[in-house]
Amino acid sequence: MQRDAMLTQLGYAPNSALLSQLERIENNTAGYEKIRKHIMDLHDHLKIDGSYVAMSNTNDCFKIKIEAPSSEIAQEAHEKVKHFSDKFKITVNKLDNKETYYIVGFNH
Repeated sequence: MQRDAMLTQLGYAPNSALLSQLERIENNTAGYEKIRKHIMDLHDHLKIDGSYVAMSNTNDCFKIKIEAPSSEIAQEAHEKVKHFSDKFKITVNKLDNKETYYIVGFNH
């Protein structure tokens, strides 16, 4: 998938700064080529819960934001993240006291 297509699918309007940021994220995410499609699939699955995958503003990685309208739907979104992580052997780090995860990369 081309970088501009990935940015568009994530809801961004591609520009040179975002393309550069995405390239840094790709280089910083272990096994990115193996998990890129799974990241986009997770994004699509989370949208129904009001949650999403985005580029982090503070670190060169993808983040998963759980912004569900109720605690039940939020719990479902957290379960999807756990399933994604376990099934595809992807390391995610949950931030303390936030409904946010960072995608670290493929866990060999």
